[in-house]
Amino acid sequence: MDMAAINSLVNTIDGIVWGPVMLVLLVGTGVYLTCLLKFQTWRNLPYAIHSVLSKEARTTKRGKGDVSPFSALMTALAATIGTGNIVGVATAMFSGGPGALVWMWISACFGLTTKFSECMLAIKYREVNAKGEMKGGPMFTMKNGFKHKMAGRTLGFLFALFSVIASFGIGNMTQANSISGAVQTVFGIPLEVCGVVLTILSLVIIVGGIKTISKVSSVVVPGMAVFYIIAGVICILINIQNVPHGLYLIFMMAFNPQAIGGGVLGTITVTIMNSMRYGVARGCFSNEAGLGSAAITAAAATTDDPVRQGYINMTGTFWDTIVVCSITGLTIASSGVLGTTDASGAPLKGIALTMAAFSSNIGVIGTYIVAIGIILFAFSTILGWEYHGEKAWEYLFGTHKFNMIYRVVFSLVVYVGATQTLDLVWNLSDIANALMAIPNLISLLVLSPVIKEEVVRFQGVLAKERAEKAALAAKEEGVKAHI
Repeated sequence: MDMAAINSLVNTIDGIVWGPVMLVLLVGTGVYLTCLLKFQTWRNLPYAIHSVLSKEARTTKRGKGDVSPFSALMTALAATIGTGNIVGVATAMFSGGPGALVWMWISACFGLTTKFSECMLAIKYREVNAKGEMKGGPMFTMKNGFKHKMAGRTLGFLFALFSVIASFGIGNMTQANSISGAVQTVFGIPLEVCGVVLTILSLVIIVGGIKTISKVSSVVVPGMAVFYIIAGVICILINIQNVPHGLYLIFMMAFNPQAIGGGVLGTITVTIMNSMRYGVARGCFSNEAGLGSAAITAAAATTDDPVRQGYINMTGTFWDTIVVCSITGLTIASSGVLGTTDASGAPLKGIALTMAAFSSNIGVIGTYIVAIGIILFAFSTILGWEYHGEKAWEYLFGTHKFNMIYRVVFSLVVYVGATQTLDLVWNLSDIANALMAIPNLISLLVLSPVIKEEVVRFQGVLAKERAEKAALAAKEEGVKAHI
């Protein structure tokens, strides 16, 4: 079998594992858990966002862990907010139409519960290694949470194995290649030079472990997100008169394409299914709800209650999809560039579509903004995925002693990704990324009674804390009135 045939076979397998069955399993698990918890994750979203923005989230005073709750979230977001927020959204809207954005939102709403559940369980069942560092994630959830220990260990091993494979592809080489490609196209810097710089930066940060990675992520992630959001909002405001029509197209193409251009029932059904497929796929791929990777980082957080940190990490899906992906989608929808072609007559898609949307509003600076966004988003993804892969590596070997080997090799592979196009490796890691979700989702369904029990328990804790705050506020008001 030649390389072309192998690539074709791998592409076919990739299409199957990321097909309708996987998407139904991903979203279906979120729907089931959301209903099981009586929509408590939705109702507690304001509490979760407030917790993330509080000063307490930036401290390590409450409970045990390696990094602050905020740092744990930022490191998880470093791995999830990546090229998918810029290139993935554009690809979904090109392939599935503007309505794909609606399905991204829907998948994110139910993904909130999935992300909460996997992160909460990761903290509940985490362990401490010989160095005193936290180690957790779906593999430890399965190992320690399943009553059938053999099943738990088997699923945990498979999850860890697929995580390590995915970390080198989706979490490393694809991101490095996106960075070098953007740098070469926009700034004219050779791939090799970019590869050397990226490798050195990665090595310096990654060798320091989770504490160094979290410190960098706590600065880079909020900074890059705010930078990109502000630029996107400016573009949207410039085209504010087109936003209502853009929203109309988004919602109509998601549910009723006949209202836009007519068509027979078969065509309408295909259009809706394409919109749903690409929207859900890109939404789940972007925020990683259900894939389990973010739960590995959540396990490093300093917290006194797994549910509390579960709510904090749950907001990652909100920030990633509802905020950042929406900015990209609305900028494209309001710009009028969707469906246009470049100078050669080829339709604009992917990064070219996003660059065109930004450039149509603010000129050539829009191209630089998207390029810088790609560089920062993708580099942070490399850092976040290193930690995910490292902990999976540690689980496979049963010791932390080989972690430094993984860190060095992972950093060196960045150069390969920046300078080479390895479609086969990327497709294989994409398959591994999907296969991570299967054992993780099984564990969420098996342990759903535990998830419900923990959520119900924490509601009592939350009610008590709110009562105490109200009493303290009333006391302070009384003192002020007396004075």
